[in-house]
Amino acid sequence: MNPTPPATGGKPDVIIVGGGIGGLSTAFALTRQGLRVRVLERAREFGEVGAGIQLAPNCTRILHEYGLLDEARSLGVLPENMVMRDALDARELTRIDLRDLERRYVYPYMVIHRSDLHGMFLRACRRAGVDLLTDQKVVDYENTAAGARVRIDDGGVQEARLVIAADGLHSVARRKLVGDDVVSSRYVAYRAAVPIDRVRENGVAEKDIVLHVGPRCHFVQYALRGGEMFNQVAVFESPKALAGQEEWGTPDELDAAFEATCDDVRQGIPLMWRDRWWQMLDRDPVSTWVYGRIALLGDAAHPPLQYMAQGAIMAIEDGWVLAEHIARRSSDGTPPDWDAALAAYEAVRVEHCRRVLTTARAWGELWHLDGEKRLQRNAIMRERDVYDYGFTDWVYGPTALTPDKEPAMFTPIPLDSVPVQEVGTAAEFAGGRAKWSTPSGSRCESIDGQQRPGSRGRSREPFSRSAAERS
Repeated sequence: MNPTPPATGGKPDVIIVGGGIGGLSTAFALTRQGLRVRVLERAREFGEVGAGIQLAPNCTRILHEYGLLDEARSLGVLPENMVMRDALDARELTRIDLRDLERRYVYPYMVIHRSDLHGMFLRACRRAGVDLLTDQKVVDYENTAAGARVRIDDGGVQEARLVIAADGLHSVARRKLVGDDVVSSRYVAYRAAVPIDRVRENGVAEKDIVLHVGPRCHFVQYALRGGEMFNQVAVFESPKALAGQEEWGTPDELDAAFEATCDDVRQGIPLMWRDRWWQMLDRDPVSTWVYGRIALLGDAAHPPLQYMAQGAIMAIEDGWVLAEHIARRSSDGTPPDWDAALAAYEAVRVEHCRRVLTTARAWGELWHLDGEKRLQRNAIMRERDVYDYGFTDWVYGPTALTPDKEPAMFTPIPLDSVPVQEVGTAAEFAGGRAKWSTPSGSRCESIDGQQRPGSRGRSREPFSRSAAERS
């Protein structure tokens, strides 16, 4: 199918419920394939709340294909390193050289304000002729003989050959079609995006993404908007949530959660927004996303915890994969084989997103360890080779279009297989300096809490551009 602008007006080929990043990026992807797309957004105007968002190479690869990467670069920041530190003693645990990472995966790792990314897709949709409607609260979905329809709260009905539910974590479609509940991690996130001048005197790393991991808490910092703003995220486990209280994650808990952390972290906490916070929720993975001509996408299908920074990316990937399969099952002058395209979309995306969702949960557990397990983690992190990509190849490489192209996962090894032996004084041990070895005497390396045998010497050959673009 040729990527020509679709005719405007008339009945759409596809209705997308939800005008967030997932909904708009999918609308743009489908419109590039010549489809008539309508987006229904429940709010009175299109917009996005939040602060910074990280875009790994599996996303910037797609932005390049869409012709949007240069615009994204102009709006965001390309950090030089991703650095992990211990939140208690501030010592560096490991880092990723993001310039070398770009050489490996061909496309960059960048950070951008969430509203800037959303605005970029909104402008792209307007240029492409997407029918964008606001104040459209969808309350029900149903299949029809010719496709599917949605019902609006004002009594209106809209129909299309395909309806995509990109209506987020609390999806109406998910509730109707799956009927499961969200899962609370009992962690909460506070955010802030402030002018860079407000934090320079704190000695922040303006060219890096810095992550401090600590017992039941972590803290993330990086620059935004060409270095003019500074983004901070503070996440912690809520004692009120653990106690079963209805209102939890409140500002008094924020201050208490970080009072024992290092100076670099503590001096950032007063800058956090205090009028809003985000309870960290996900859902258990499900194996069915397609119900007739109604398809779940993005957080409606696979809402993750944020630890892998892949939530919005997975939604963007979903739209790209679906559009590719529709295009491959179309020919000039004939409608797509919608059912075959939807089956192919579900066949590849369900497993990939299940991996990300479950790994994100394990990743969060790793970051928040205390006691001896924290020391085991720290020792493993410090021994990791900066140029070991064994833990990222499965997620940062080209987005798979078929299950056989989905990369293999790493092999998990429990933390307890890496015994810690105290060295030096008690103060040194408390600071995290420890020796460790596997029973075989070989080293283990990982930054994800699911260790595997040492991988020094692992291939550093980059993914070729042609392979990345062909997927």
